[in-house]
Amino acid sequence: MDRGFYTILSAQFLSALADNALFLAASALLRAQLAPEWHQSMLLWCFTVSYVVLAPFAGSFADSMPKGRAMLICNGVKLIGCCSMLVGMPPIIAYAIVGFGAAAYSPAKYGIVTEYLPHDRLVAANGWLEGATVAAIVFGTVLGGFLAGGNVDRWLDRTWLEPLNAPEFAISVVCLLYLAAAWVNWYIPKLDVHLKPIHFNLHFLLKEFWWCVQRLWKDPQGQLSLAVTTLFWGAGATMRLVVINWAIIWLEYTQEQATRLVALVAFGTAFGAILAGRFIPIRRAFVVLPAGVAMGAVVMTLLAVKDTFAAGLMMIFIGSLAGFFVVPLNAMLQHRGHMLMGAGHSIAVQNFNENLGILLMVGIHALVVRYLSTPLDPEASDAVKAAFGATGATPPMVGIVVGFGVFVMLLMLWISRRHRRGVAAGIMHD
Repeated sequence: MDRGFYTILSAQFLSALADNALFLAASALLRAQLAPEWHQSMLLWCFTVSYVVLAPFAGSFADSMPKGRAMLICNGVKLIGCCSMLVGMPPIIAYAIVGFGAAAYSPAKYGIVTEYLPHDRLVAANGWLEGATVAAIVFGTVLGGFLAGGNVDRWLDRTWLEPLNAPEFAISVVCLLYLAAAWVNWYIPKLDVHLKPIHFNLHFLLKEFWWCVQRLWKDPQGQLSLAVTTLFWGAGATMRLVVINWAIIWLEYTQEQATRLVALVAFGTAFGAILAGRFIPIRRAFVVLPAGVAMGAVVMTLLAVKDTFAAGLMMIFIGSLAGFFVVPLNAMLQHRGHMLMGAGHSIAVQNFNENLGILLMVGIHALVVRYLSTPLDPEASDAVKAAFGATGATPPMVGIVVGFGVFVMLLMLWISRRHRRGVAAGIMHD
């Protein structure tokens, strides 16, 4: 990998670092405003819906200009959303604006890697890219949890920044991270690739996008790769919410301690991604499918964990399984999409499907939390009272964890069965 690739990697890291720190800061701001608990799920839902709504336009936008410039523009949109939160806009709406920028950013971010490198280096490049993204999740989660925590609140009370509470201070730091990401975007190489003129005819864009969706879903290898990555991102987004609530209720962690467990999942994902990039060639991408089935089974064992050390190991193991099975399939999907319709358009289709998965799974989680939560136990721990006292109810963790694990297992078993049929029919690699 050369200097240009590492510049792309650095820009991605800083932008993803800011995205993940902002989620924790916005979540803490909702708690400070005594918002209902289900607003936490809706925060992520409103961020994600932009990926679905903008999908028909994001690919065309990314393919119409040098992708470094597109990434710069999108970072500016994220910065606007972040600043809006500071001036009093409701966190859910402001975070939706950040999602608007992220949705347009993604086709450019992944598309430039597909354009910059030959296809036989895409698995390794995806290992690096996912590793950087996961490192950003780790550090962003820890940074957001720390900056929005009680220690910073007490420190602010002793400084000239006293008018700010900890979540507002955290959001201010995130604004600086978006500025740093925009600065790195200036140095991303401009590639000698064919740029497609952007169309402003809504009917044309929708028709072209639907053609791309059908093309990728009808391709045997693209279909299964897309099914797996859609499941991965939907499950991953929901997993973040599940782990935080599980740690608070099951292990009696504080909010800040619970976010560190999310960081361990991300650390494991980076490790699994590196292993996949090292040992799994793109032609053997589907050999990792059993790891997805195992991930669903392991999630259910969380209900037997009471020890802090065991919980940490479990988070790393779950993350490792996730990273190992998603990276080769993501590379396969990018390669097939680039061959069938172009980098930006294929990533937009991928984002559309993956974020539909997130909307579905996070939406179900929000409904379960809203309608099936039980009254807060008066003898609950201080951590549980601090996290759920404003709503007076706690989520049904046993049902959520078991349901989540069973859903992932059954869907991965179905995908594995489809793959075996494709191999038997001679239309897919073993």
